[in-house]
Amino acid sequence: MRNNFLRNTIAAGLLCAATGLAGTDDTFLLRGVTVHPVTSAVIDNTSVLVRDGKIAEIGAKIVAPKGMKVIEGKGLHVYPGMIDSGTTLGLSEISSIRESVDTGELGVFNPQLRAEVAVNAASEHFPVVRANGITTVITLPAGGGRRGFGGGGGEDSPMITGQGALIHLDGWTWEEMDVRRMATMQLEFPQIRTLPARFAALAIDAGITIPGGGTAANARRNFEAQLKKLNIFFEDARRYQKAKAAGAIGAHLDLKLEAMIPVIEGKVPMAVSADREKNILEAVKWAESQKVKIVLMNVKEFGNTLATLKEKNIPVILGPTLALPEYEDDPYDAAFARPSDVFKAGVKFAFGSFNNEFVRNLPYQAAAAVAFGLPYDEALKAVTINAAEIWGIADQYGSIEKGKWADLMITDGDPLETRTQIKQVFIKGKAVDLGNKHQRLYEKYLARP
Repeated sequence: MRNNFLRNTIAAGLLCAATGLAGTDDTFLLRGVTVHPVTSAVIDNTSVLVRDGKIAEIGAKIVAPKGMKVIEGKGLHVYPGMIDSGTTLGLSEISSIRESVDTGELGVFNPQLRAEVAVNAASEHFPVVRANGITTVITLPAGGGRRGFGGGGGEDSPMITGQGALIHLDGWTWEEMDVRRMATMQLEFPQIRTLPARFAALAIDAGITIPGGGTAANARRNFEAQLKKLNIFFEDARRYQKAKAAGAIGAHLDLKLEAMIPVIEGKVPMAVSADREKNILEAVKWAESQKVKIVLMNVKEFGNTLATLKEKNIPVILGPTLALPEYEDDPYDAAFARPSDVFKAGVKFAFGSFNNEFVRNLPYQAAAAVAFGLPYDEALKAVTINAAEIWGIADQYGSIEKGKWADLMITDGDPLETRTQIKQVFIKGKAVDLGNKHQRLYEKYLARP
């Protein structure tokens, strides 16, 4: 295995050296490859012409203009770069070191906060992730300094935690990495969480504060208090929108309410953390009452909600499939089979890692679902075109089509297979460095005397 890794690393380097890919040129002809467009049938032994970072032509008989760089790809495959729909990449480096975590601020409502401007472009996570064919991610803020995903706290817990951004995984600055600065607004939707009486009593004896008191009645009161606060904030945002449209605001902008205008106008969806059946139904009901678009994030238990989500055309971002059951009485394959259930219900979905450490495993999370009933083509779409459609960038990314940006990966096989090697990755037609910390450590200890 060690020798195979080294051979593939050297092979990738030879591909770069032989074709001049290490430069910044974004115009070239990729010849003799098998193209997997995702949105249409596979095309064998064809060529892809990339001009100024965009896909100009796809066809077997394309002749490279004089002086254009030609990359010989015989025996190799070309796929669109993958998209992870739930991370904190660039915002959190080492979770146990507080100074390296910049995922949120204190306060219940912080819609003015932009995750993108806090992205550390030099993060060690980026090279590791893009080396596995992932070119674009959603990076999301969290509230109150929390480092995870999912809400359900007390009455003063963060709810609107800021603007999630779509970013590329290469660039000197966050401006260069930008795909869509305000791709979504993150909402930790109020949740009704209770504990069995025996656990609530133990927590109280231990001096642990439980949001809502642990009992069903207190949890419901806590939920209703949070929901009322959320609705009042939306009412304020709508009044502000009307006042601004009437010219009554002038130069005295309220940054929080200003940031809410694209949301209440339906231009930006809310990424809603509501992971179980009861919470999903409450979130859908609330979204309808407020007339806002939502995307459900990291759902763990759908129950009987899938028909409703299909009817309301609400997309879902699924978390890792390589996971243990949530409850002790869940079937062993609950997480593995969840994507297949969502697909069969006709609900649009994509995958998110919802961590930083294992974003590189995104394709394998999708692959695991294939063994439990999800069609292979749908697994591939869930990390490419589906994600692009959900986040509103399908006209530019997510598939290999004429006119789209050349976010591409060249592989020696199926990217959902762990044995496949990523030979080269392009972002907007520019080859990116596949070197990363994992590789450096491997080479360092391989050479240890």
